[in-house]
Amino acid sequence: MPNPTVEIKLEDILVSIQKDLKDIREDLTDLKVSQVEIKGEIKALDEKLSGQVKALDEKFSGQVKNLDEKLSGQVKTLDEKLSGQGKTLDEKVTGIGKRLENQEFLNRGILAALIVALIAGAAKLFGWLPIS
Repeated sequence: MPNPTVEIKLEDILVSIQKDLKDIREDLTDLKVSQVEIKGEIKALDEKLSGQVKALDEKFSGQVKNLDEKLSGQVKTLDEKLSGQGKTLDEKVTGIGKRLENQEFLNRGILAALIVALIAGAAKLFGWLPIS
């Protein structure tokens, strides 16, 4: 059996290889273009996200600042209110102290008058004083 021979022209093979290389080159160019587009989209998304994070951070900082100012105002108001009540209480205690001092003075005066009345009654009872 004779060996069959296949005849192919070298020109046909080179044309086929050039066509394949051209297709590969076009695909590679498309990939590069797509890569550039994706990089641009990623950069745009990153900038947008950074802006949103910054805006959110500023908003949160503003809310924290407002809350802090509000709480500080409430604490200051409460402190002033308690200070006023403390002063009022101090004045009341001072007033009660003066009343107690006056009451002690009156109690001593009443006790002294009672003792004098008892002595006078005893003197009258025993006849040391003339009866009137």
